[in-house]
Amino acid sequence: MAKSSRFRSAQTVTVLAVTQLIGWGTTFDMLGVMGRVVAPDLGLPNEAMFAGLTIMMVVSAIVGPATGRWLDRYGAARVLSAASLTFALGLLLLAAANGIVLYAGAWIIIGIGGAFGLSAPAYTAVVEREGANGKRVIAILMLFTGLSSAIFWPILSLLNEAVGWRLTFLICAALQFFVCLPLHLFALPKAIATYVDGGTAEIAPVPLSKAKQRKAFLLIAAATTISTFVTFGISPSLLEIFRQSGASPAFALQLGSARGILGISARFLDMLLGRRGNPMLSAVMGISLMMMSFVIMLIASLSTPLLVTFVLFYGFGTGVMTVARALLPLALFSPREFGLQSARLSLPQNLANAIAPVIFTAILDRAGTGPALAACAVLAALSLIFVLMLMALVRGARASESAVLNIS
Repeated sequence: MAKSSRFRSAQTVTVLAVTQLIGWGTTFDMLGVMGRVVAPDLGLPNEAMFAGLTIMMVVSAIVGPATGRWLDRYGAARVLSAASLTFALGLLLLAAANGIVLYAGAWIIIGIGGAFGLSAPAYTAVVEREGANGKRVIAILMLFTGLSSAIFWPILSLLNEAVGWRLTFLICAALQFFVCLPLHLFALPKAIATYVDGGTAEIAPVPLSKAKQRKAFLLIAAATTISTFVTFGISPSLLEIFRQSGASPAFALQLGSARGILGISARFLDMLLGRRGNPMLSAVMGISLMMMSFVIMLIASLSTPLLVTFVLFYGFGTGVMTVARALLPLALFSPREFGLQSARLSLPQNLANAIAPVIFTAILDRAGTGPALAACAVLAALSLIFVLMLMALVRGARASESAVLNIS
């Protein structure tokens, strides 16, 4: 049985790693290479091109709650298959774009696909096949998907040079239809979670009343939305922050690359911890490291060692928090509820992702590095407070359960 279980887990990870790499690489990550290439042909400014990502995030946020209901009703495999078809349609429309209308329409469709197919639905597919023990498998999956830009940027660049951007988008659509769709339909192992009343999939890891479940959800939503607002807001401006802090363009690029490597390393550590990991403790550690990185930049004298220290703290902290953000619903809610709650959480998170880069860029351009970092530090502290409140809520619920068991 153990070998069979390991084979199922490996099959699940393999299928989802491939489809998530293609999913992120041909949509969200794609504009990093293709945006400035396509803009002149469509007669659009670069800002309009990259607004496609904002459209994608806003649409994904709006569709997220409905996705949660469909995950609960139809299962992750069908929803992921719908994502593959939707992505293919959006990429076909993108290949045919001749102006702002078709371009924006393509990103609306891709945004719907993002709600159906990126992150939360894939993690739900894992939980359907692993139950409450899916934390390690999700961490392994995130380790692979964190490499999507590193893998797809060179591929997209080579394809564009060889066949042009329109055929490149057609090839991306073909990957969705001929690779991702069959994998989702036929290669994923069957779900093993049993959703009958009283089954293990109905049992939440923490005994919370309905009122406390709502409070726990709101605390998770607040903490994760604020933290993702910080990371999505500051990450596109990191190179500019490094340059304003005295780093040369080459050194700034090295620091930015190191931050990505540290983020992957943090995911690898979480994978090694597996079932022993605690998402709430991980969230506390990740947010604390992020907050410390901002405070260090604010109070210490600017220097090369300071920038390296900032990257170490910030890179590792964001990597840890990325995993914790995905796993927090599994630490509080039953496996059956995981997909619904994760999709509901995607609404505020994706809205934050959509507006954060614009807001932080405005702060950085108009007020400078100091106010931008100070805003990050304050927001990180607020996120940390919400996680600590969540931990207190969980401790209280478990203490009450222990008292009732002792009395009985």
